[in-house]
Amino acid sequence: MRKIIYHVAATLDGFIAHPDGRIDGFAHEGDHVAEYLTQLQAYDTVIMGRKTYEFGYAYGLEAGKAAYPHMQNYVFSSSIPVESSDEKLVIVRENALEQIIALKQEEGSPIYLCGGGAFAAFLLQEKQVDELLLKQSPMLFGSGIPLFTALPETLHLEFLSSKAYESGVLLNHYRILNQSEL
Repeated sequence: MRKIIYHVAATLDGFIAHPDGRIDGFAHEGDHVAEYLTQLQAYDTVIMGRKTYEFGYAYGLEAGKAAYPHMQNYVFSSSIPVESSDEKLVIVRENALEQIIALKQEEGSPIYLCGGGAFAAFLLQEKQVDELLLKQSPMLFGSGIPLFTALPETLHLEFLSSKAYESGVLLNHYRILNQSEL
């Protein structure tokens, strides 16, 4: 069974973006960025919600095209006003949970959960996220889009590893524990 890994950057106070969705403040250069780009090559599938997909438009993503051309892309949204024009992009408009479960059953590498907030919280609530790779940036926003929207219960994590970068970013790797493991 494939794992879903929530691989995400956040501030020390737990935000992935400013309230208006901007990500200025996060370092886009440095040793942590080079390693992140290398780590992306280990994934063959990426999943995201509509807001994360549409966020890419500001960085040159063409509507209907895959955000990550070397991966199979899945966008989960019942309201996205775009059709896929790329064989590497599948838009899932209904039965999201069933599609996620089916993806995890397929052969392949771990699945990259890109973006965050509401879609990540949904997948966590449904116990579909297996690991968290959290890039904590040395800054505070004070408010913004949270790493997770409200979770229905406390989730327990097993610490796997940590790496400090010269850029000041700290990468923490956790496994999400099942109730039976507590």
